[in-house]
Amino acid sequence: MPGGRLTQQERRQIAIGLADGLAYAEIARNLDRPTSTITREVMRNGGPAGYKADLAHLATERRAQRRKQAVPRGRQAPERADGRDPEAVREFEETFACIFIAQGLPKMTARALASLYATDTGSLTASELVGHLQVSPASVSKAMAYLESQGLIGRVQEGRRERYVVDEGDIWYQSMIASATGTSKLAEAAREGVSVLGSGTPAATRLENIARFLDFVSESIVRAAEQARDILHPKD
Repeated sequence: MPGGRLTQQERRQIAIGLADGLAYAEIARNLDRPTSTITREVMRNGGPAGYKADLAHLATERRAQRRKQAVPRGRQAPERADGRDPEAVREFEETFACIFIAQGLPKMTARALASLYATDTGSLTASELVGHLQVSPASVSKAMAYLESQGLIGRVQEGRRERYVVDEGDIWYQSMIASATGTSKLAEAAREGVSVLGSGTPAATRLENIARFLDFVSESIVRAAEQARDILHPKD
């Protein structure tokens, strides 16, 4: 399997594959590349709908140039205490963050969340995040506040400092329930529109269909979350 950066021609093949509706895995097989490489490439360069091969290639060259300027020649990434490949971990975090970004999270917030999931403890302090992400404390504080407001992380007190965690309680379960609740509220609003616009009118019929669809989706999310809850906390 070839390594190294994607070539401009490979990026053009990715763009063609996306235009043809191919899945990332299929594009990866055609290029003899890991699926994660294709996922990361697309997500960090506009997503499936906005990916432009030549712009992606130019952006990659600019990022590489910035890294050369920032890191003195001959200096290597520090070894990790856990023995993992630092570059492989960095690439995983980047891929994970890109997917979060595509789902609507701000870039800084997505990077912080991906970093938390890549730790064995599932937790980091604010200072650890600042050092790992090389950003300001204010940026970390803002990102953590957003993630906490969305129910995606928890916070525990450790003496005078706080630790942000992703394994505290049923965060993913609660997140799914919150999503279902929001969907249900949207369905209720659509049903209210039916009475306002007049039952049987084209607009009311449209809203009624939307409400029925959203009701089904909301109920399915809750049912699936309840059924799968134990997966988050497997018993020994």
